[in-house]
Amino acid sequence: MKKTSRIYVAGHTGLVGSALIRALRARSFTNLITRTHKALDLTQQGAVERFFKKERPEYVFVAAAKVGGIHANNTYPAEFIQQNLAIQTHVLDMAYKYGVKKLLLLASSCIYPKRCRQPMKEDQLFTGLMEPTNEPYGVAKLAGIKMCEAYNRQYGTQFVPVIPANAYGPNDHFGENGHVLAALVAKFHEAKSKNKKKVTLWGTGKPKREFFFVDDLADACLFLMERYREIGVINFGPGVETSIAQLAKRIQKVVGWKGDIEFDTTRPDGNPRRLLDSSRIRALGWSAKVPLEDGLRITYDWYTRTQVR
Repeated sequence: MKKTSRIYVAGHTGLVGSALIRALRARSFTNLITRTHKALDLTQQGAVERFFKKERPEYVFVAAAKVGGIHANNTYPAEFIQQNLAIQTHVLDMAYKYGVKKLLLLASSCIYPKRCRQPMKEDQLFTGLMEPTNEPYGVAKLAGIKMCEAYNRQYGTQFVPVIPANAYGPNDHFGENGHVLAALVAKFHEAKSKNKKKVTLWGTGKPKREFFFVDDLADACLFLMERYREIGVINFGPGVETSIAQLAKRIQKVVGWKGDIEFDTTRPDGNPRRLLDSSRIRALGWSAKVPLEDGLRITYDWYTRTQVR
């Protein structure tokens, strides 16, 4: 990408999209194209075509998606599959039709089979059933990966599906429908504010996740856009696992709440483990820089400055 290349970040107000904008601006890219959901509904084919016809982006990052944690996936399965399929279908098709040079489609580590060897390698996709609570979202993302492969094979496009670890950081969704880390930040802050003695969390606390600070994630996306010469799917993450119970203790410490944590084992856990094999991107020279403790402090500081009234 040149500094003046026309770069479209789909989903620029969200967690990953906003980090991509920060990373691009920090590197002096000057021709960034964005649209809010109100200005451009990516689930509407006609609107997406009019946008691509007018703006003619050269590079595209597809960070727009319907996302959420276990509660949201359980509650809104139809929205998760329909909206994500629509977004991907329309953006990828118009990127082909209007000559985009290269596109990165962000997927998720939850699309791997539930019973999967750890760490999870790219060749394990499509080898087993997903965790049921993730299935509607996961099926949509797997379809996006196959769509990238099909367009690359038939039309010679450079559509690269990428699989990051669990992202967190500024501009996350802090509430019960959000991902686990952001939801815990909000829950512990509320407990501190209201002087609660106890907080109850879903599941056993035993599942392990790989938490990926979103500015590191954005850095990896730019690295792949500029240096990854292949078009096959690729994993990336920090390579460190943390259990939900360990995460809760770390967030409790950052927030400064002194109460007790209990787990409601009648609630679902989700996948038992979800650690990516990121050896391919590390072999190219990229590695994560922000440890979890630092990322949690940055995230909580942003949350208290911008989300708490």
